[in-house]
Amino acid sequence: MNEFPLPGGAPSEVAVAPPEEGDQRWAGAPTALLDEDGATLLAYRTRGSGDRVVLARSDDGVAFETLAEITPAMLSVAMVERAALARAGVGWRLYVSCAEPGTKNWFLGLLEASTVEGLAGAPMRPLALGGPLDAVKDPVLRRADGGGWRMWVCVHHLDIPGAEDRMSSAYATSDDGVDWRWHGTVLSGRPGEWDARGARVTTVLPDGRAAYDGRATAEENWFERTGLASPDGGAGPELRAAGEPVADVRYLDVLALPGGGHRLYYEARRPDGAHELRTETTAAPPGRPA
Repeated sequence: MNEFPLPGGAPSEVAVAPPEEGDQRWAGAPTALLDEDGATLLAYRTRGSGDRVVLARSDDGVAFETLAEITPAMLSVAMVERAALARAGVGWRLYVSCAEPGTKNWFLGLLEASTVEGLAGAPMRPLALGGPLDAVKDPVLRRADGGGWRMWVCVHHLDIPGAEDRMSSAYATSDDGVDWRWHGTVLSGRPGEWDARGARVTTVLPDGRAAYDGRATAEENWFERTGLASPDGGAGPELRAAGEPVADVRYLDVLALPGGGHRLYYEARRPDGAHELRTETTAAPPGRPA
């Protein structure tokens, strides 16, 4: 089995700088896919005096042109965070994390439009996912064999007031990408380990291996590190984590390149406390063109 594509194997570049300096000033939470012409399409979140989801395009995977921006006010929500962009038929979909005003709850909203740019003006449809004490956000979306849809989402647990930062990862499937079947938790933090406070899946490879964000305590919120998980060997979608963190970054996304190798996008901390969106590439496997 090939090694998991990880940050640090090649020089990285800043793809998006944070909008402001200092703590909780972020550019990151990326999800990437290739357009039909080979360009990279990226959805990422920025946070400064406000927050927004940005949809952007790049010919080289590094320098991005903004196509659309989505703010909380546009969706009548308190905050927006990580979003997943997907092609659907002749149009586009965006699955965006939305904070419910006046509560600790998060849900996923679906936007649909004929163009990526049109997603900024599209009406939002809340999706039914999880239970009444599940705050659902940070989707990882994949198309399934046979045309269905698969989704891994981060769940913040609302059953204990003041401990809503705890997180696990759940799994859902759909025939059409709109109505979802909830399969429940597939990855949780491990008591006594570095990821005891939670485990948030951030990317999934075709062979089922995943990267996830983890942390040990509530005080480490926003200081997550990346770990690896693998299918647990059973018939279901459950994942098994093992070992220590593999990278001091969060929200790692892995984009397979047509000629082999991968382009990585991830959120990295700066000395001033802000987070920037960085990218790097991994080499193609031996015997394949770079």
